[in-house]
Amino acid sequence: MKRAILVIFAVLLASGVLFAGGRRDSGGLTIKQGVLMVGMEIGYPPMEYFGPDGRTPVGFDVEMSKALASKMGLTVEFVDTAWDGIFSAVNTSKFDCIISSVTINPARLAAHNFSKPYIQNTLAIVVPKASTRRVRSPQDLAGLRVAYQDETTSDYYMGELASGGLKFTTYEYDKVMYCFDELRLNRVDAIMTDLLVAYEYVSQADSPFEIVWQGGEEEFGICMRKGNNALTEAINKALDELFNDGTMLRISREIFGMDLVSAVR
Repeated sequence: MKRAILVIFAVLLASGVLFAGGRRDSGGLTIKQGVLMVGMEIGYPPMEYFGPDGRTPVGFDVEMSKALASKMGLTVEFVDTAWDGIFSAVNTSKFDCIISSVTINPARLAAHNFSKPYIQNTLAIVVPKASTRRVRSPQDLAGLRVAYQDETTSDYYMGELASGGLKFTTYEYDKVMYCFDELRLNRVDAIMTDLLVAYEYVSQADSPFEIVWQGGEEEFGICMRKGNNALTEAINKALDELFNDGTMLRISREIFGMDLVSAVR
């Protein structure tokens, strides 16, 4: 009897019928059957952040993820993940993909699969409206206290400026909202961040901030584990459908009040 049970167990394990921690080990399209698990650092308005109740994710990437999963015949599950661990998490199949304002760049393309781009972005410098410091370009950040989110394009860009000889004091934070908190309290002089994020803060009623520079065009894509070609193809197909039927344009207008997606197509 024991031998028979062991044989059955081995057959089930080999066939991928058994589950571990609720996750399939069958090599299927997604980790959980019928579910698209999305890794997301939920703290990056207006792309992904918690709504007024403090529990419900909202924002552009959130709405796009829901629409994408629906096109694929799946439900969506968001996995809130710190940015500094999000890429290793997708590589170890903690979730199926990252939809969290991920810039497509050569280093990431070498280490991961990416979808087609879904939105364009640039970097921006934000300062207080009441600032007495004249900042109109990255070179004007010399000698200033500059905040940005760690391990982001802003971080890499500021690193390049420092390597080129520009001297400034760095203030790195694990969430971009902390940068704006510090700027509001005059603990830093300027922020380097994504233009999409900067718009969210400067467009608010009675905002104390203004954008003084933008540049460095980039594109966001959906990031997956390297070699996960089946999921990449399925996501690209669903993305094409979202662009073709006007869903992406609708979401862009609802979140940003303008079309920020059509340029990538």
